[in-house]
Amino acid sequence: MSWETIDWDALERMRQAFLTGTATTADYWQSDNDLAAYDATFAQRIGWKWDFVLRELRRRGWSPPAGALLDWGCGSGIATRKFLESFRSESMNPLHVWDRSVRAMDFALKRAREYAPGLSASACSTAPTSCRGTVLLSHVLTELSPAQIEALVAAVATADCILWVEPGTYEASLTLIAIRERLRDQFGIIAPCTHQGRCGILAPENVRHWCHHFASPPPEVFTDSHWARFANFLGIDLRALPLSFLVLDKRPVPPLPAGTAHLIGRPRLYKGHALLLGCDANGVSEQRLSQRKFVKEFKAFKKGKHGSLLQWQCEGGEIQRLETL
Repeated sequence: MSWETIDWDALERMRQAFLTGTATTADYWQSDNDLAAYDATFAQRIGWKWDFVLRELRRRGWSPPAGALLDWGCGSGIATRKFLESFRSESMNPLHVWDRSVRAMDFALKRAREYAPGLSASACSTAPTSCRGTVLLSHVLTELSPAQIEALVAAVATADCILWVEPGTYEASLTLIAIRERLRDQFGIIAPCTHQGRCGILAPENVRHWCHHFASPPPEVFTDSHWARFANFLGIDLRALPLSFLVLDKRPVPPLPAGTAHLIGRPRLYKGHALLLGCDANGVSEQRLSQRKFVKEFKAFKKGKHGSLLQWQCEGGEIQRLETL
């Protein structure tokens, strides 16, 4: 689908379903054209979040096991395509997709086969109650009841590894943290955490915080008139791509250098210093970064050109040594 043929009224209808919560009760894709319009717009923004997560996994030295791939709640299949783009599709046979929408599963399978010819791919006739291989989950929590989430967690607990991406809201983050705590005795925690202990967000003093990050759209998006129209028409800030995510694996966890932390949210910048909220084996804490002492690093944080993995040494709430991994 090209920008010239997109049904803008359909995008507005879907946007309202997402905002009002009616997306939880009915299929918001009423035609194949709806799915194509969604895939060209909303799904691309989700894809940029997957780019963020998959880049971080590669930086950590992680790759998926050979075997089956399940895209649970596949939608238009953007998570599958981003995953296959990052990791060789030859090791991802067969592909299974599941969605409450049969139309969405058909669309996702078609796009996956276009992207990876020869890929063995099929749709599940019912929601899987057990899984094997690698499971992808993307933006599903807001459309599930507590009972449905409970059943989903029980199903994916049988997988070899789980990659789960959600909106970067307080509620979605805390739900993922609860899932992390439930499953961390069965899986190694790959990301975003740099440790295997209890989540530091759960400490009473951190009740106002949540584990979220910010992905970046491709630079050309900001000079593209079609994306500008999309943003203006639907009232969407193209710069804002908050996400929460969780990656679990039953294989050994790739080691990270001692003292590695992950940055939560964005640094808070002030005159002469920045405050960084980070998580490491010691818990979640906010540390002060001196602009005078870390000129290059402060400039990178100010421009948003920094990674989410840090190696730091802190003393008395002050960062003494800092390196971005």
